[in-house]
Amino acid sequence: MSANLATLFVGLIAAAIVLVAAMTSAWLVQRRTGNAGWSDAFWSFGTGAACLVVALLPVAGTGWPTTRQLIVALAVAVWSIRLGSHIAARSRAATEEDARYAALRREWGADFQRRLYVFLLIQAGAGWLLTLPVLAAAQNPRPGLTWQDGLAIVVFAAAVLGESVADRQMRAFREAHAGEHGRICDTGLWAWSRHPNYFFEWLGWCAYPAMAIGLGYPLGWLSLVGPLLMYWLLVHVSGIPLLEQHLAASRPDAFRRYAERVPAFFPRRPRRTS
Repeated sequence: MSANLATLFVGLIAAAIVLVAAMTSAWLVQRRTGNAGWSDAFWSFGTGAACLVVALLPVAGTGWPTTRQLIVALAVAVWSIRLGSHIAARSRAATEEDARYAALRREWGADFQRRLYVFLLIQAGAGWLLTLPVLAAAQNPRPGLTWQDGLAIVVFAAAVLGESVADRQMRAFREAHAGEHGRICDTGLWAWSRHPNYFFEWLGWCAYPAMAIGLGYPLGWLSLVGPLLMYWLLVHVSGIPLLEQHLAASRPDAFRRYAERVPAFFPRRPRRTS
């Protein structure tokens, strides 16, 4: 094994250790607080830390760190701090447990703690997979910065801005309609997508392929793991399905009308209904 491959291997092992430690801490905190919603904040910070580890690994044959590495590291830090802080603030202010975890608590019953820890370790695994696109982008040996790097920066900035706006719009809606059960936010970005925060979260992971993929750099294709994995998780596993199951059960009429007008993920102009 070459020295560079050995360094990358050690970096990926260190990233895995960081993530297991983060999600074990999340499990311990939820046992103490009774709110498993904190787990998402731990995942965001833990995944960000793991991605920083691999983003700053030395690139063979270049000065270290490269400008591209610093851009990738900054993007990872911005993503992690913004998302983790938002979820932590939401968890701190919540009077009830996150609806997704509350549903799992009811479903799993007495076996909740054991199954939750396994679930959190699976989340650690997902976080580790997300270090791969970061590694692919940061290790790109292409000299200097190109239009692809500029495109990646634009995509990432649009994703962070869009997700921040969606979060602020939802927070404002909840404050304006506190105590009004049965209402669903359908204004602003939420009129174009039922989950604009999830869409922009996915979009942010599209920045790494834009920076990584190129001729003569096979490792760059590994960056597609990011958008593919995030789309699968958000649309088919732990994002939209669990949240919409809760909305359909807690406010069925409002959610049915909303779902008829507004697409679940990719934004588009809402349909008119009679």
